[in-house]
Amino acid sequence: MSNYVPSTEQLVSEIVCRDVQRSAAFYRQLGFEMVRDDGDFAIVAWEGHQLFLGELASFHNHEVEHVELPPIPPFPAAYLRIMVPNVDDYWQLVNAMGARILVPIADRYYGLRDFIFADPDGYGLRFASASKKE
Repeated sequence: MSNYVPSTEQLVSEIVCRDVQRSAAFYRQLGFEMVRDDGDFAIVAWEGHQLFLGELASFHNHEVEHVELPPIPPFPAAYLRIMVPNVDDYWQLVNAMGARILVPIADRYYGLRDFIFADPDGYGLRFASASKKE
């Protein structure tokens, strides 16, 4: 089976944000690249893999006109895992940014050193590196 589009354009998540510009700035601080900025909709990317950020207004139709976003949950139902070679550096960055930490950094039984934190709208992100073997 041949690919319809490049693999970095498949299984793309779109996060509905309260303020796209605030969210885009947050993701750019983490190291995401800005690909597109339409004001109420933006695309950021990590190593070419896209993440869509959109306000309700970006849907440009009346079906979502009266929709209200739910409160930010105490813990997200899902999160994005981002593999990095230096998770401890990202731990310092995320703490310096003041992001809400959900699961502190530690070496895990599944072979990763990782932590989970929330973006401004409560969506989860996990930075992870392979644990160092002794």
